[in-house]
Amino acid sequence: MRAVHAARALCAAIAVLAAAGASAQAPKTYTLKFNHVLGPKEPYHAGFQRWAERVAARTKGGLKIDVFHSAQLGKEEDIIEQMRQGANLGQNTDSARLGNYVPALAVMNGPYFVETLEEVGKLRTAPSVLKWQEELASKHGLKVVCFNWVQGYRHFFTNKPVKKPEDLKGLRVRTPPAPIWQESVRALGASPVAMAFGEMYPALQQKAIDGVELVYNNIPAGRFYEVLKHAAETKHIMLINFEVVGSKWFDTLPKEYQAALTEECDKAGEETSREILKLEGEVKQQLKARGMTVTEDVDLAAFRRAGEKAYEQLKLVDVRNAVHREIGKK
Repeated sequence: MRAVHAARALCAAIAVLAAAGASAQAPKTYTLKFNHVLGPKEPYHAGFQRWAERVAARTKGGLKIDVFHSAQLGKEEDIIEQMRQGANLGQNTDSARLGNYVPALAVMNGPYFVETLEEVGKLRTAPSVLKWQEELASKHGLKVVCFNWVQGYRHFFTNKPVKKPEDLKGLRVRTPPAPIWQESVRALGASPVAMAFGEMYPALQQKAIDGVELVYNNIPAGRFYEVLKHAAETKHIMLINFEVVGSKWFDTLPKEYQAALTEECDKAGEETSREILKLEGEVKQQLKARGMTVTEDVDLAAFRRAGEKAYEQLKLVDVRNAVHREIGKK
């Protein structure tokens, strides 16, 4: 009888050890909750979903990205602060907001800073940009996963025709809450009003603002054609977006997961950027069909000259010139 009990005890012990061993060998899984302010019909949302699918496939489910549109997880600035504390969150953002931590980085959001996807590509190896990213990670807890997601060219959308900077005088135009953005819009002739993305439509309805500066794809997605009738193709900012996570969280990932996250972000970003630029012409025609008047012959030379004031005001002229030398932009 004792032998039977001993055998049973031995079997139980073996089972416990086997279970513990299996548990120890089970790979740890990671989840990134990725937030963006754009709607589910925006090209970026589909691009982020592609990024998530490829990372999951490459890591065999070890790293999962859950994508949340329309700021479902909260305001951009709040998410960024949570990321800095180590939360497993990610955010689609821009250099203007990141410039709140590394001021020189905001230059990438200035008027006519870069104007082609090729120039954006060159920024990835520019010494100044690499230094700013390192400072973001080491001093401010923000890891740039990639920054080649180009949302298109920003234009002014108003209820009056705009051809030159003087035409914007007295118009209250919404901007994101960042100094480079506000100074850029002010330099180009309008009065900037800081406001969250989701507040724009009701603010236009209530005439709290007179216009916005957005990319073409934002207009049908947000139904802004219902409250705005004129588009002026100023192309004043080629909007580069950054995909950012917290450095603390990123450093917990296995090296192969880090590589999957960054490399697949790069690939999806380049694909999405090219798709967006192709879509702009189609969207413009759709907006015309909905009654929007598009002014294509704006005085770009005058807007370029006006934009210089933003760099001067924020003391970023030398910073901009240095980066332009690094990427060969004249």
